[in-house]
Formats: sequence, structure tokens, C-alpha cells
Amino acid sequence: MGINPLADPAPLRSAVTRDGRPTGQNHCVEDLATIPALAQTPEGTPTRIRGTVERLEGHNLLVKTQAGQAVHVTLAPNFTISGVEKRGLSDIKTGDYIASTSVRGPDGKLRALEVHFLPPGAGEGQFAWDLAPDSLMTNATVAGVAAAPQGQVLRVTYKGKEAEIIVPSDVPVVAFVPGDPSLVKPGAADFIFGQRKPDGSVAATRATLEKDGVKPPM
Repeated sequence: MGINPLADPAPLRSAVTRDGRPTGQNHCVEDLATIPALAQTPEGTPTRIRGTVERLEGHNLLVKTQAGQAVHVTLAPNFTISGVEKRGLSDIKTGDYIASTSVRGPDGKLRALEVHFLPPGAGEGQFAWDLAPDSLMTNATVAGVAAAPQGQVLRVTYKGKEAEIIVPSDVPVVAFVPGDPSLVKPGAADFIFGQRKPDGSVAATRATLEKDGVKPPM
């Protein structure tokens, strides 16, 4: 089945600057690690959907989650689409503001599962995340970068606190890039932040989609 463009493409807004970093500072509290909320967030229970696009018909998106569940998502008229672009460990510099999902190893040290760039100060802090069991999301400023066996160690600061995150060399590092409805195609990986209604339906104002083979890792 072909993909139909959004019914009203004019309101679509780029959620990132030309250098691949998100614009704006108005982040939804429940979506601290992703792009800014550029539209009114629908009411409901915050939910994150990771999976692949099955089909898009008008503003009705069908997603198959990583667990194999079919989820129907209603997209807002001014739905915002972003893609992700590959970066490397060498692109992370002191002073950068990043987000990283990590888990603690047997030694108690944080090991990154992914890293992505954010605008300074967005959702600063460290909190539980749902990418993997017992995972944490850390949104922080890079205070130092040191070499480590098979990767790097990032020293980051947030709200007067400090943490060290080991980033293996094979961990995905990405930046947000502008997207458009052409990214919403069958088989494309997606990360959608939405609001689940009492009837089980999901409404969303924004999503991050696979672009040029680079999948959203968060």
C-alpha cells in the first residue's frame, strides 16, 4: 500500500536547526530526551512507541511495535517529523549538551546504549527510561571526554551533580535532522511520543523516524 502525504502538509515544522540539533527550549516533561514539543500536547497518559511504520492513511498511522503489537496513532494536523543523522564519538566535545540512555554494569558504572544531541538545558537531569530494563536517561552538559578501552568516558554535569558514562565505540550517536512525510513509509523505524487515551488510542504531535538507514536509537 502506498503512503499518502499528510492531509495538510503546510503546518509541518522542522524541529531542528541546519546543524542537526533541535531548536527551541519548550520541551514536554515526559519527552525530555527527544525533540521539542512544537504543538499543544494532547491530553492522556504519556507513552512512547518504538517500532516500524505499517501504513499511513491521512492522519492515521499504524505502527507495529518492537513487541509485535499493532498501535493506531492519530497525528495532529501540525504534526512534526524529524529524522536522525549518524554522528561519531569524535563529534562529542566538552561543552556539548547531550542525552544518553545507559544501564549500570556489574561494576556499578553507567554504560551508554545510545547518545544524541539536545539544545542546552533541555530536560536537564537523570531519570528512569524505558529503552531497556533499569535504564536511565541523562540529559547533561559534557564536562570532559577521556579515552577508554574500546570507547570513551564522558564526564557530564546536570543540576549541580556529576556522572561518568562509558560510551563503547559501537554505540549509536545521532543528531536530529529535518524530516518530512516522505520518511513515514512502511518498514521505517520510528520513535513516537504520544498520549494514550482511556480507550487505548494514541494521539501524537511529533515523531522521529529512520532516515537514510539511520534509526532513532532512543
